Amino acid sequence: MSEDVRKNFASDNVTPASAEILEALMRGNQGNVSSYGEDHYTEQLAKKFGEVFETELAVFPIATGTATNSLALSAIVRPYGSVICDHSAHIENDEGGAPEFFTSGAKISTLPSPQGRMSPDALQEAIKRNREKGVLSPPFQALSLTQSTEWGTVYPIKTISALSDIAHQNGLTVHMDGARLGNAINHLNCSPAETTWKAGIDILSFGGTKAGTMAAEALIVFINERTKPFLSAIPHLIKRSGHLWSKHRFLSLQLLALLEDTLWLKNCAHANKMAKLLVAELKRHPGAQMPFDCESNEVFVVLPETLLDNLENEGFSFYRYPTPGGVPGKLVRFVTSFYTRTKDVEALIEAINK
Repeated sequence: MSEDVRKNFASDNVTPASAEILEALMRGNQGNVSSYGEDHYTEQLAKKFGEVFETELAVFPIATGTATNSLALSAIVRPYGSVICDHSAHIENDEGGAPEFFTSGAKISTLPSPQGRMSPDALQEAIKRNREKGVLSPPFQALSLTQSTEWGTVYPIKTISALSDIAHQNGLTVHMDGARLGNAINHLNCSPAETTWKAGIDILSFGGTKAGTMAAEALIVFINERTKPFLSAIPHLIKRSGHLWSKHRFLSLQLLALLEDTLWLKNCAHANKMAKLLVAELKRHPGAQMPFDCESNEVFVVLPETLLDNLENEGFSFYRYPTPGGVPGKLVRFVTSFYTRTKDVEALIEAINK
């Protein structure tokens, strides 16, 4: 096997930054510009995102996804309130308590669903039960959806619209964790607007890092009557939490480069293509079971323990997950990215078949 095979399939966070991002940082690393987001690059960013999403919006560049999600929720949920999300959501399982910290104690309430996609009926019933509890239960004030989901599936646009309608009818603001939004857009073959604000999303955590930036996400607020009351609070929340960079231009430069010539969508499309290649080969393997539809760049598969040990001995990296009950073997996740090549996937498949 070639020594230059890229064997790390653990995450799309393990990759280098796209070359275009680093080139943009070097070009922008000239001269003096205003501090704290008052620079012309950040001003351009708001206009550029408005063009991409085809609507009026406000953009706040943030360095990490955890901070972006947590700041978004802190703007729309009070300390005595609650945000409802799917049981697998990142804000529940992988943020280290940051959402609760940023919201000063708001509760994360979860709903289990088989493919990581919350159903409208389940949401309606959960809101009903929450309201019936009265003061005994923190009131739901926000709905958070993950697109693509934590299990590599994608919400259909109609489902997002149905969930958003139920949330809005009950006074909830709708947040989307879009860490892999570009992957979902590629799968749906839709525009960024169609799977976000046109489907009822009020506030979006736009994923940049997994799509190619070095360290840049964006908190995007779609301007409407529901978002206007909290919009002015966000700059203060960002500063208070220590996430306002003095040299803010270096966040905005990354995002501008990511949006230029639809680089983020091209990177995500390539990642999806590599995942499909892997899935097609895994389906031919007699010992492989795939419990979830692969609709983005995350591939979940149950494989024999001895096979996985052999892969790790050969230097391949991946994550292990709790295996569904009654299923022999071990559930693991392989993640592809813009940095994954066909020969990397072929090497992985060769090692699995061997």
